[in-house]
Amino acid sequence: MSAVRVAVTRLPHGADLPLPAYATDQAAGLDLVAALAAPVTLQPLGRALIPTGISIALPAGYEAQVRPRSGLALKQGVTVLNAPGTIDADYRGEIGVILVNLSDTPVTLQRGDRIAQLLLARVERLAWDEVAALPTTSRGAGGFGSTGVAAKGS
Repeated sequence: MSAVRVAVTRLPHGADLPLPAYATDQAAGLDLVAALAAPVTLQPLGRALIPTGISIALPAGYEAQVRPRSGLALKQGVTVLNAPGTIDADYRGEIGVILVNLSDTPVTLQRGDRIAQLLLARVERLAWDEVAALPTTSRGAGGFGSTGVAAKGS
């Protein structure tokens, strides 16, 4: 598997923390860690922007996606609020992770805790082709929950 080179800068408050890394040889995402100066406690349904201490420069044609960590979600009820969060190729600020505590107990995050995953994805650009009518399909305009449901009376 080839690697895409991405420039990364450790910010002063993250200088002593490890760079995001893959936990296993075939892991899809790199673990992001909390670059906190002091512990942060998320109350039930509370949310906070958690700094990671890094900034990146993605190549054109790519995005980075910030996704929840399954263990944090299962064991503590903490997840990424805007999952997946998108980091655009032209963004140069610090990567921050919006976490929310969906459990019924407070959760305290410590400096260096693994808080999210970062995935690299190719981005295709969309070009509109405005038409008077769209081609028809068997589904048509059937919306949320409309597939796999038998029609009434059949």
